Amino acid sequence: MKILFIGTVEFSLRTLEKLLFLNSEIVGVCTKRTSAFNSDYANLAPTCVVNNIPYMYIDDINAKETIIWIKSLEPDIIFCFGWSSLIKKELLNLAPMGVVGYHPTALPLNRGRHPLIWALALGLKESASTFFFMEEGADDGDILSQKKFEILYEDDAQSIYNKVINISLRQIEEFLPELKNKTFIRKKQDHSLANIWKKRGKKDGIIDFRMNSDAIYNLVRALTKPYIGAHIEYKGKDVSIWKVEEIKYDKQNIENGKVLESDDNTIVIKTYDSAIKILEHEFEILPKVGEYL
Repeated sequence: MKILFIGTVEFSLRTLEKLLFLNSEIVGVCTKRTSAFNSDYANLAPTCVVNNIPYMYIDDINAKETIIWIKSLEPDIIFCFGWSSLIKKELLNLAPMGVVGYHPTALPLNRGRHPLIWALALGLKESASTFFFMEEGADDGDILSQKKFEILYEDDAQSIYNKVINISLRQIEEFLPELKNKTFIRKKQDHSLANIWKKRGKKDGIIDFRMNSDAIYNLVRALTKPYIGAHIEYKGKDVSIWKVEEIKYDKQNIENGKVLESDDNTIVIKTYDSAIKILEHEFEILPKVGEYL
């Protein structure tokens, strides 16, 4: 079974390495030379060079020259793991077995953008690792493999990222022989259950101390590394916040946003319902007790 691989992030690299470990026949790889969009960008070219795999740096996966190159490799199936733009009809129909994509949610729930970030920001307790056959819509094709996983209170963006990588590698090991032997099962999604998460923007990462402590905690852990980080607007600048802790604080007559403690490079700030301690941040000078954020 000849596989054409598309990807450009750390998840892509790890899954490509797994396929190679399983002695898959990778006939070509499409990736990007750089990416300002993907904070978890990974260059797949070095892995291709070591393993003598043809590769192509591309910007537009649907461009004519890209399609021509992929056709010349005559893949039986295309794997698209970690690519941020939609694949159009011509490429979807190019390989006889279609295009397998990946989305780390319990499809048909939570289609759309930034799935790991939204899951943490919304405080979800469970999600899933899902491989599916791509169609022209967003994340709406038949499911090939789906494994649920728990989201713990202690989880953050990096731990969830690692969790879905580990689960997905086990899934690949399970479904790859099924694809080769044509014994796989396609499960149709119930579109009536679907929702689509929106694309996040800068304002979605702002910490507003009118929020309750739990919401702030979830926002910070959702956007921490490898992502861009949540931020506070302070004295005309954006200050990245990487880690916080919820603190019990019972006084209800203290305004939200007031700095309650500031020492040893940590800050405690009043929230709507309690308080938050900022543990890892990029403040050049710590705000003083009594200031407002």
